[in-house]
Amino acid sequence: MNNLGELLQKLGVARISAMAVVAVMLVGFFAFIIIRSTTPQLAPLYTNLEFEDSAAIIAELSAMGTPHELRAEGATILVPRDQITAIRMSLAESGLPRRGQVGYEIFDQQSTLGATSFVQNVNHIRALEGELARTISALARVQSARVHLVLPERELFRRDVKEPSASIVLTVRGQLSSGEIRAIQHLVASAIEGLVPNAVSIVDSSGTLLASGTGSDEMSVTAQAIEERTLGVENRLRTRLEELLSSIVGAGRARVQVSAELDLDRQTRTSEVFDPESQVVRSAQTRETGDQSQGPGNLGEVTVANELPGASEQGTEGAGGTSHTSSTLEETFNYEISRTTETTVTEAGAVKRLSVAVVVDGIYTYDAAGNADYAPRSQAELDQINALVRSAMGFDAERGDQVEVVNMQFAQRPDVTAGTEAPGLFDFTREDLMRFVEMAVTLLIGLALVLFVMRPLVRKVLAPESQPLALPPAAAVPATELEDDAESDAVAAAKAREAMTEAWLEQAKTLGESQVKTLRMVGDLVEENPKQASMIIRDWLSEAA
Repeated sequence: MNNLGELLQKLGVARISAMAVVAVMLVGFFAFIIIRSTTPQLAPLYTNLEFEDSAAIIAELSAMGTPHELRAEGATILVPRDQITAIRMSLAESGLPRRGQVGYEIFDQQSTLGATSFVQNVNHIRALEGELARTISALARVQSARVHLVLPERELFRRDVKEPSASIVLTVRGQLSSGEIRAIQHLVASAIEGLVPNAVSIVDSSGTLLASGTGSDEMSVTAQAIEERTLGVENRLRTRLEELLSSIVGAGRARVQVSAELDLDRQTRTSEVFDPESQVVRSAQTRETGDQSQGPGNLGEVTVANELPGASEQGTEGAGGTSHTSSTLEETFNYEISRTTETTVTEAGAVKRLSVAVVVDGIYTYDAAGNADYAPRSQAELDQINALVRSAMGFDAERGDQVEVVNMQFAQRPDVTAGTEAPGLFDFTREDLMRFVEMAVTLLIGLALVLFVMRPLVRKVLAPESQPLALPPAAAVPATELEDDAESDAVAAAKAREAMTEAWLEQAKTLGESQVKTLRMVGDLVEENPKQASMIIRDWLSEAA
């Protein structure tokens, strides 16, 4: 304890206070780092929640003991990032979030015993609307959806049947394309029996009519299909040409615009051709008839002699009568002539004419200072690019296709690194970047604390105290040595004094070196911390005053 007390007394109050301040700052800094690193990183579990869903989810999270945080007035719930998947699966098991709709689980919560048909039909419609709303909300651009169905019942002894219809209200992120709107219409129509896509009306949250749903309009459907086909042909051809040119002139140094004109007429042509040279006998018929007549000598007489064989000839000759015999031969041939029937249907949407415009940037060269110098491309290179574009687009002069390739300097020089994709190792999300920034700021604060606060305080604590340099008096010489030397001669006394002087000089030299080191250390502290040094000098001056 005495040694500890002597050490504390030797250090002084200033050094002990500095050591305490350094210790407290070190403990606080490392405690902050440990708490920050051990605190779970929160991420959104669900966003844009209804108040009912938010309250139910908070109750479930509290029951599970999961740390959570509310933001956006309860519409967003944050939970630890590494537990999001497990929490979502657990909430899905409980049917959360419902997002204001009730699906087929409505039949699990109610007993069908004693329920009327009207209640069952209403529950069925509610379940359909809820399931369709959930399915539509799963799309990327759709934030929320609300579905209303009109399913008319078939009345007895009634021939006219009313067709079902549907209306949808969407809250979207950005703007839906015509293809996405038609996809939602077909999705709903396929889930309802007897519902056609054109009977589904769609409105967004701002009141914009996206689909009228006025019934079957074949002309509007055909126009939409033609428009989508035109855009598809133009985009596909433009993408193909830009990929081809980017490998030649560089990424971002070529711009391509394609205008496609499609044939909107639908033609049906039927032709029937007969070939007279190709004749085949289908059937043949032969008919032969004969006729025989006699003179008036024995006409009408029937005798035994006439009935005997050969009697007619003999009687005729003997009677001197006349006879007449005639025969007719008819042949009928039926021929089958070959016939060819051809029906050709030309659907609308065939490419009628293409117009392609290509703008190519020039060539940039760099001097020693890094300045860019622009030079246009040669005509031979432009002709080669023109030939490649014609071959890639399927140029046809008979249908009136046009291709223009122009070399012009772009307003902004494309970056040479444009189009390069970073490797997958460096594909960081926004949360990762914010985490890295937070770690970098914490590291800079720690380094500043160590260099500008802790290091000067530690140096001040460890700096040795300066001691005055004093020459040893003659009385400091032991008396025994003087008594022993009294009997010696003057030479011995001189040697003794010379030895003591050398020892004193060595001690003074060592003390001077330590003082020089101390002065150098003080100079370094002043150079590193000029502000603190000036403040200390001001304090000294104020105390002296």
